[in-house]
Amino acid sequence: MIHLVLMAPEIPGNTGNIGRTCLAAGAHLHLVEPLGFDLSDAAVRRAGLDYWKHVSLTVHPDLQAAAASIPGFEGALWFSKYAKRSFYDQPIPNPAVLVFGSESKGFGDHLRAEHAERLVGLPILSDKIRSLNLANAAAIALYETLRRSR
Repeated sequence: MIHLVLMAPEIPGNTGNIGRTCLAAGAHLHLVEPLGFDLSDAAVRRAGLDYWKHVSLTVHPDLQAAAASIPGFEGALWFSKYAKRSFYDQPIPNPAVLVFGSESKGFGDHLRAEHAERLVGLPILSDKIRSLNLANAAAIALYETLRRSR
């Protein structure tokens, strides 16, 4: 099982796309509150996410709760634009746990420092952009993890 963790996601479209990708890849999606959107049944219906009920999903009140309930969390890979190591050069932990920060804040200095040894990034070859879109980065990481774990 691959576990994909979003910390305080803010943009519902990104989370919806990531949920769809997790469903397609057979991964479990973990959302760590606070969420920047409503996940009520009515809100999900309004957004047209007809697949959402099939997504393997857990919402956690905080990072500590997520860490306590996700198997292999201690070996998680933490994705950041500030990482010095490429995700492509890192072994995939088993179970695979992939952690992403919020769209506007990432992880913050404290969490980046705390998880510096497990901080990885995706290559960005242009100096014209700051970062990849969260849904795109999660899809790249998820499918590369799936590819390498098969």
